[in-house]
Amino acid sequence: MNDAASLAESHASAPITRLVAEVAAQCPGERITLGEMAEAFGDRAFGLLILMLCLPGLLPGMASVFGTPMLILGVQMGLGFRKPKLPGFIARQSLKRSDVMRLTAGADTRVSRAISKIERWVRPRPGPFTSPAADKVVGWLTAYAALMLILPGPGTNGPPAFGTIVMALGVVENDSKVVGLGMALTILGNLFATVVLLALLWWGLEGVAYLWGMFGGGSPG
Repeated sequence: MNDAASLAESHASAPITRLVAEVAAQCPGERITLGEMAEAFGDRAFGLLILMLCLPGLLPGMASVFGTPMLILGVQMGLGFRKPKLPGFIARQSLKRSDVMRLTAGADTRVSRAISKIERWVRPRPGPFTSPAADKVVGWLTAYAALMLILPGPGTNGPPAFGTIVMALGVVENDSKVVGLGMALTILGNLFATVVLLALLWWGLEGVAYLWGMFGGGSPG
């Protein structure tokens, strides 16, 4: 990463897909580390890293892997950090180049097509949801969504991740309307996942109590 700082500065308003493609071109190798991306993305790093971690986090078995870096990023954003400060073990984690390129306009995938359509509507629109206070709310909602990705539960990954992706797109493009929509979707997704996980916990405790009552709770009279 020789020209990371100039890359971030010169493409501060570039569309997401073009910026990701150019960052991928700057990072040689089959895998791109989170540390490299954080350096290259500059002040857009929070939104873009969260976006790129959410997408593979939707894949079965990958949510817990990418949920932890998301949790750290969300907490830092919630605490008011302007740029990510990744611990070494997180900065060394990497994504496959092929997964990164799924975000580019040239990749013929459902993900890239969906992001390209969203980018036509997303544009810089400063407002109440692009303020420093709103950034902190985005951070804590992201941290909550990351917990929902980490904790196991059927169908609990998609809704929080989708809302977080929309939030991240709004943060990257400084679009208050999209951030606000993403906040609402993330809150609903987090509530859904929480209810499912609490229901599973309740059923599990009820099952343990039932089995205990059958086999271990009574003694012969």
